Amino acid sequence: MSILRQQFLQHVAQTSPSPMMVEVARAEGSFFYTPEGKRYYDLVAGVSVSNVGHHNPAVVKAVQEQADRYMHVMVYGEMVETPQVDYARKIASLLPDPLESVYFVNSGAEAVEGALKLAKRYTRRTEMLSMRRAYHGSTHGAMSMMGAPEGEEWKNAFRPLLPDVGAIEFNNFDDLKRITCRTACVLTEPVQGEGGVRVPAEGYLEALRRRCDETGALLIFDEIQTGMGRTGEMFAMTKYGVTPDIVCLAKAFGGGMPLGAFVSSHEIMDTLQTRPVLGHITTFGGHPVCCAAGLAALDYLIDHKVVEEVEAKGALYERLMAAHPLVKEVRRSGLLLAVELGDAELMYRMMELFKEAGIMSDWFLFCDTAFRISPPLTISEEEVRESSALILSCLDKL
Repeated sequence: MSILRQQFLQHVAQTSPSPMMVEVARAEGSFFYTPEGKRYYDLVAGVSVSNVGHHNPAVVKAVQEQADRYMHVMVYGEMVETPQVDYARKIASLLPDPLESVYFVNSGAEAVEGALKLAKRYTRRTEMLSMRRAYHGSTHGAMSMMGAPEGEEWKNAFRPLLPDVGAIEFNNFDDLKRITCRTACVLTEPVQGEGGVRVPAEGYLEALRRRCDETGALLIFDEIQTGMGRTGEMFAMTKYGVTPDIVCLAKAFGGGMPLGAFVSSHEIMDTLQTRPVLGHITTFGGHPVCCAAGLAALDYLIDHKVVEEVEAKGALYERLMAAHPLVKEVRRSGLLLAVELGDAELMYRMMELFKEAGIMSDWFLFCDTAFRISPPLTISEEEVRESSALILSCLDKL
């Protein structure tokens, strides 16, 4: 074992007893490489972070230029900083009305935390509902919204968590009756990610929107994974035709840098200004270098018409995967795919075969019978076919 790997185990806190232990020397496009020169197809993309590919020249240039101008000054809404303003204006122009006020934070979990606080502050209610098999982050508030009862495996060791929290079943129309005039908000992913890529049933998000309107509850979309082109539209809300009261963004939103945001109308967002003043603050949220990177990545998606090609690439993966006899089902929205094997032991064996073959994939927190395909959106058709051939060869070995 190399000295670097030994120091990794000794000094970098581990999240599991068996880390993958692949050392990264460099990354480019759809690939990363070890010091020995082994190439890996990155079919996770940092969990839908690297949407414009690794080492994207436009993003690298934006980071370098902004770092040369200024880095941290003070960023939670008091100073006028060009990267923040330009990015907020661009995002607001792409989101449907009335989503126009952008609160920058550091991550997806903090975006969820801010959105929950905002919903409670605006509605003066306390009950908050999420979906079963939902993942929204690992901080106390976000973890409280992890879909029960499945999330209890992770939540129980850290209780007590937030009170007055419940979970309903995604795509269950009858469960919408549980949203009442006590409910401050309903938090949902428009497409469930860690549940194993579960897309909304026809009419479900519309019915959820109507029920929230009837009861005065705020609808919060977690687009942390689905935003920035992943589902074949810039935002899943536009793909599925439903606008929330608050949307949470992160992952690809930072162009590879740590950045998140929650976005709402001025009517709702402005309640954080008074009673108390500074209702939510952050030291680094909206860091100018991160905002410059995020804006450059967004401009790249638009200028190179990347999102317009996502559906075709996702459909190609789906067609190639579905033909294998071991594949039970392929669930997909754009370039977010779950390839269902129906057996956890088979899936774990696939991870070993993937590592040998030079493929980076993983399973889902609430679905360990399927593996993930969510590459950079810039992946070429040739790379889709080549990576699919490697996956199919691994499936053959099972």
